Amino acid sequence: MLTNTTPQPSLFPKKHALAIRIWHWVTFSLFTATIVMVLLANTLFDTKSNIAMVQDQVKEKGGMVTTEQAKNVAHEYRDKLWNTHRIIGYFLAFALLSRVVIEIAISKEEKIVSRIKIAAGVTKVNRGIGSDARHYLTVKYSYLIFYGLFFMMAGTGLILSFEDVEFLKPVHNIARSIHSFGQYTIYGYIIFHLIGVVRADVTEYPGIISRMVNKGNA
Repeated sequence: MLTNTTPQPSLFPKKHALAIRIWHWVTFSLFTATIVMVLLANTLFDTKSNIAMVQDQVKEKGGMVTTEQAKNVAHEYRDKLWNTHRIIGYFLAFALLSRVVIEIAISKEEKIVSRIKIAAGVTKVNRGIGSDARHYLTVKYSYLIFYGLFFMMAGTGLILSFEDVEFLKPVHNIARSIHSFGQYTIYGYIIFHLIGVVRADVTEYPGIISRMVNKGNA
C-alpha cells in the first residue's frame, strides 16, 4: 500500500509519445481552421447580409442585378467556405481514425485506459495523494468526453457530406440537428480546455504546455 503524502511522478506519466504530440497539434490546427470557416460563413460571408452589397457593387459599375441574382452570387462565396469546411472535416475524420490506431500502437503505460486505472487506483488506496490523482483522473475522463464529441461530430459530418447516398437520406435531418448542436459542445470544450491548461500550467502543474511540444521529463 502506498503511504507517501506527496505525489509520485512515476504514478502519473507526464511524457507524451511523439505520435500523440504530433496528432494533438495537427488536430488542434484542423479544429481551428474549421471553426474559422464556420465563423466566416455565418458572419462576413453570410448570404443575406451580402445581397445589398453585391447589388451596390454591380450598380457602381453600371450594371443591374435582381435580388435573386445578387443572392446567388453572395451564396457562392458562402458555399466555398462550406466546401472548405467539408474538406477539413474529412481530415478530421481521418485524424480520429488515426488516434484509434495510435492508441492501439503505443505502449501500454501510455494508453488512456491504463492511465485512468492508475489514477483511479491511487485515489482509492492513498488519501495523501488523492487530490493529485483526482485531478489527473478528471483530465483523463475529460479526454474521453472529447473523443465522444469528436466521434459524434465526425459521424454526423460524414452523413451530411454524403447527402446524396440513398440509405443516408432518412437520417440526414437528424444528423444535421445533432451536428449543429454538437458544434457548440466542441466550442465549449475547447474553450474550457484552453483555460484549464493555461491555468494549470501557471499554477500547480507547470510544464503541461511544453510537454506537448517536447517530450521533457517535467
